[in-house]
Amino acid sequence: MVENTIKVQIINAFVDNETGGNSAGLVLNSDKLTAQQKLDIAKKVGLSETAFVSKSKSADFKLDFFTPTKQIAHCGHATVATFSYLKQNEYVTGSISSKETIDGNREIKFDGELAFMQQKPPKYQSINDDEDIILKSLKISKLDLLKNASIEIVNTGNSFLIIPVNNLQILKDIKPDFDLMNKISGKHDLIGYYVFTPNLKLSNRDASTRMFAPRYGINEESGTGMAAGPLACYIYDKLKIQKKRYLIQQGKFMSSPSPSLIYVDLEISNKGEIDNLMAGGKGIVESEIEIGYSQNI
Repeated sequence: MVENTIKVQIINAFVDNETGGNSAGLVLNSDKLTAQQKLDIAKKVGLSETAFVSKSKSADFKLDFFTPTKQIAHCGHATVATFSYLKQNEYVTGSISSKETIDGNREIKFDGELAFMQQKPPKYQSINDDEDIILKSLKISKLDLLKNASIEIVNTGNSFLIIPVNNLQILKDIKPDFDLMNKISGKHDLIGYYVFTPNLKLSNRDASTRMFAPRYGINEESGTGMAAGPLACYIYDKLKIQKKRYLIQQGKFMSSPSPSLIYVDLEISNKGEIDNLMAGGKGIVESEIEIGYSQNI
């Protein structure tokens, strides 16, 4: 059995003022790697997701995403990490690109140093019948919820439970029951919970959030682009705070804080409906490592 090595870029996506963010692995020129080799590499990298870039016949690049345990269809922060790196290193020179994934093709846009990924228009689902058990899983009460706002499942490609709370202190003090949260997430096929409070007094942040996804082995994540998209839609449609760009803060209240900043741009139809959305941010290289993997797997 021959042992090969491959270079992996470790990139922080959704950095806020050049710090914090959510780390992803990135491997270029992955065309000859098998799925098992990619999984083996991702396991050794040890981050929540590693992106593998190869040639595509239907888009500019093909991206495969692997956690340490399995392949997944899509990953927001690894997408932003990848395209930030590709843009900064001139693999992409224009303002538009695209990616092929096992979940279909998506458009990528650039705005200066920011890389944005396309998501689908939102779908909403009420979850009133399970409100009590959801509150129990967060160890909060109905009085802690934002007035005149409901808990809802929002899907722009993946389903997240959007939970509005009254203020930053409530958000900070949440002590999740991960076992109960996992059961609820399984019942409703959720990626996870996205708990937020609107920052009505801050002009440079529209919401502060926390993301819990124990069903996917992530107790709390510092930056989740696929959740920020649904939240921006919720703020627009349900809270009626209507803008074209939202700035979402995440990761500040983790046990090891890693503040992230996610931008979400909405495209609104003449009827006032969300036609398209792009979620993104900036990625910066943290380090480069070499990983050994077996040629004959």
